[in-house]
Amino acid sequence: MEEYRLYRNIICIDLKSFYASVECVLRGLNPFTTPLVVADKSRSNGSVVLAVTPYLKRRGVKSRCRVFEIPEDPSIIFAKPRMKKYLEFSTRILEVYLKYVSFEDIHVYSVDEVFLDLTTYLTYYKKTDYEMAEMILKDILDTTKIPATCGVGPNMLLAKIALDVESKKSPTSIAKWTYDDVETKLWNITPLSKMWGIGVNMERNLNRLGLYKIGDIAHYPLKKLQRFWGMMGEELYHHSHGIDMSLINEKLVYKPVGKSYGMGQTLFHDYNGETVVQIILEMVDEVTKRLRTGNRKAYTINLGIMYSRDIGGGGFNRQTALPFPTNNEAEIYNACMMLFDEFYEDKPIRKVSIRVTNLVEEFFVQLNLFKDMNKVVKDHKLHTSMDNIKHVYGKNAVLRASSLKETSTIIARNSMVGGHNA
Repeated sequence: MEEYRLYRNIICIDLKSFYASVECVLRGLNPFTTPLVVADKSRSNGSVVLAVTPYLKRRGVKSRCRVFEIPEDPSIIFAKPRMKKYLEFSTRILEVYLKYVSFEDIHVYSVDEVFLDLTTYLTYYKKTDYEMAEMILKDILDTTKIPATCGVGPNMLLAKIALDVESKKSPTSIAKWTYDDVETKLWNITPLSKMWGIGVNMERNLNRLGLYKIGDIAHYPLKKLQRFWGMMGEELYHHSHGIDMSLINEKLVYKPVGKSYGMGQTLFHDYNGETVVQIILEMVDEVTKRLRTGNRKAYTINLGIMYSRDIGGGGFNRQTALPFPTNNEAEIYNACMMLFDEFYEDKPIRKVSIRVTNLVEEFFVQLNLFKDMNKVVKDHKLHTSMDNIKHVYGKNAVLRASSLKETSTIIARNSMVGGHNA
């Protein structure tokens, strides 16, 4: 596998318990000694916990759970999410990275995680990649008081896995892996889902083949993996050998094309079959706006309904294929309601999700003798104009009259960032 090995100096930095650490900094508290949870407890005990401090993690509290799963402890601080503040801190930390490398050598993986390619900077700074990682982590801490961990590797894959598997246990919060560590460290990873890029479903499928460690995948015939999963199987094989040919600056060359648009909403309280119609309508408005912004039309409409935990959960997730692609609200709403009427079991509803897939470019036109094309064009111009007004004056600038109903959530959600308080 030597011919496939990429030798770069990549570091992957993760801001430790980012949202919770920001809340501690804003309060003048130490995240390593403070029991703080980032969650909107005022919504309900079923609200999602976005983050917990390292102190609570050491006590066994999971960072992704529900409020009711947090141990009863009067000393725990519940911080309401403030997404704008978190983005402000993220921007300040990005400015720290730009002090050391150019934008082309930065790949922002998420609001709290980033890859930096230090390969061309080591000679200039007269430091090793490990020493530069120490310098950057110290700068982040001095500038923002936010702690961070770091993985160092010859490619993005090994840097990320070093971060996930080892850095959090390191006394320096930094872990470096090389190709020499593949057999001794990478191959021993189990369960498989602990490795970056392998989800629970893929792990289950690999377990059925008798593969339980990354080393098992590395010794499995490549042709069989290709037969089962095509190019994904080939990538999985190479990743099990620590091989990753992706370059950070490729992000400027390749623009990903979205294969679907969608959104989900956990409701503030239980809805019934009549009141949830308002929620579905508002979510269709948002999804179709995204379609128009992306110059896309959709063939397939998916509706998911999850019932209240109070009755044991359950629900359905069904889809329907349209004869003609569309980004029209009425057509997608009608498709959703057809699925709802067919599969809804008259139970209290707590979550709704809508997704549109099988997308085509908006200029794609399939002749339809049953449509009034003049009305189609007129509707499209109307909705595009409304999109432009919302873009300039805010999402609440133009709303349906029904959005003033008590069952509506759109006005509240439009004031949020990523579905959370701004």
